[in-house]
Amino acid sequence: MCRSKSLLSNNSNHGPVTAIEKSQSDKSEKLRETVDTGLYLYINKDAYGIVWRNVAIFLALHLITIYSTIVLFRDRSWNTWIFAYLYGFHGGLGVTAGAHRLWSHRSYKARLGLRIFLACCFSIAGQDDLLTWCRDHRVHHKYSETDSDPHNSRRGFFFAHVGWLLTRKHPQVIAKGKQLDLSDLMADPVVRFHKRFYPLCYVIFIVIIPCLIPIYFWNEKPLNAFLIAVVWRYVLSLHCTWFVNSAAHMWGDRPYRRTIGARENPFVSFAAFGEGFHNFHHTFPYDYSTSELGWKLNPTKVFIDLMAILGLAYDLKKVKPETIHRSKENQSNNNNTMMFNHQSRNTFEHNNHY
Repeated sequence: MCRSKSLLSNNSNHGPVTAIEKSQSDKSEKLRETVDTGLYLYINKDAYGIVWRNVAIFLALHLITIYSTIVLFRDRSWNTWIFAYLYGFHGGLGVTAGAHRLWSHRSYKARLGLRIFLACCFSIAGQDDLLTWCRDHRVHHKYSETDSDPHNSRRGFFFAHVGWLLTRKHPQVIAKGKQLDLSDLMADPVVRFHKRFYPLCYVIFIVIIPCLIPIYFWNEKPLNAFLIAVVWRYVLSLHCTWFVNSAAHMWGDRPYRRTIGARENPFVSFAAFGEGFHNFHHTFPYDYSTSELGWKLNPTKVFIDLMAILGLAYDLKKVKPETIHRSKENQSNNNNTMMFNHQSRNTFEHNNHY
């Protein structure tokens, strides 16, 4: 259970209380009025409570998705479903090969044409503008599993999966985000353009294009095009990304570092184009492949390798095999030591008992 704690301490200085100090004291008291709900949610109307607008939006989207599934099978709109998957695949690449491995981690470099393409693909995913996404992700890596982590998995599966989008950010997330140096991102005109015109990009790539293509090319019903190619695709793609934040931080092996929450999760790798090799990724975040297994369950690596062959991607960063081996060997030695200590303690307790 994650219990809320006071964020501000009492002022220990003595003397007359000024109006400013009284205001700060009042704010401090409000911040301390938190409630442990048992749901890993920090509830506070004045600080970082629930964002009811987001709750309403995501609830509506999921209800429409359920109806969209019924419409899909009722009307057998298979052409639109196939298109939705292929269109969503491009959106996934925009997240994994673009926002994540290129802009957040700088694990490779890309020519202008590829950066523009990936920015368009990222717009299909509809997960905020590039600058904001990369900032939050860098904070996540630097302060993983702490209150400064935007989707801290220690606050439970629901929070790490979607709850972090339904509540206001923890004050530490905001504070640490402001301390990051994002000058490399702001130096990229593609990132600046996407930041400035994101609302327009959202409307074009999330709504207009996926609606018009099925209607124009195979005479799909406008409502079906919207339900399947827009809402159904959008919601499912969001969950594929969210599983990286939740499931890949809770279930799976940790062969590279057991001291971190990130884990190797094949299911997430399948759903998120290779992003489920998370223990490896958090141990070696600069590796463009995010895995030592090559193309296995990693279509993002396949894409980046293809772009490198075409000369559109270059300076691909890769961790040395001996570094990986040393990390796994050290981890194995640590595990053996822990097992030996545990067995020794049990033997000692057993002998003392008798």
